[in-house]
Amino acid sequence: MVKYGKKRRQRVRKSNTIMMLVLIFFGLMIILGFRALSNGYSNSNQVDNGTTEIAVEHKKFINKLAPQAQRLQGDYNILPSITLAQAILESDWGTSKLASKYHNLFGVKAQSGQTQSVYLDTQEFVNGRYVTVKARFEVYDNWNDSLADHARLLAYGTKWNSSQYQDVINASNYLQAADGLQRDGYATDPTYTEKLVSIIKKYKLYQYDD
Repeated sequence: MVKYGKKRRQRVRKSNTIMMLVLIFFGLMIILGFRALSNGYSNSNQVDNGTTEIAVEHKKFINKLAPQAQRLQGDYNILPSITLAQAILESDWGTSKLASKYHNLFGVKAQSGQTQSVYLDTQEFVNGRYVTVKARFEVYDNWNDSLADHARLLAYGTKWNSSQYQDVINASNYLQAADGLQRDGYATDPTYTEKLVSIIKKYKLYQYDD
């Protein structure tokens, strides 16, 4: 009876030890699981916060330019949606060197030696591929001056073709105007129209058109 009781106690202790190890294992799994969820939630918050901050900056950029773009529509018949979309695309939301340092939002090249200008690298689509070239760009005192000069360029054309952008001026909606910019040679990018239309739709820039 004594020998049998001893073995039984040993089995009970062994069983209790196994049970304890199992409980410890599952406890660790639960802790690690909560930690992983917590880290995932934290990373998700960081992404959400970053996305929100970008959205706020984009909204500020649009709000800053929209009033001037709408005023210029009355003077030059340039749809604000086109003006805003071009500014966004050409300047990368005002962060490009040309826009942030020299206030040139549209990549407008210098047409005469009588204005302030700067030589910078730029990408041009030539023979089916992008190449980096040097070009001379206009320098402005502020973004409003850049907006006004851009409107005059579209309204009055270049020094070698005063009616170059008439398709843009005569457009009755942003789809026609964006297509006109492509056809009239504003940019060498073969997807320029598509990009402008995508920006206008995504940020509902058509709401600023009369």
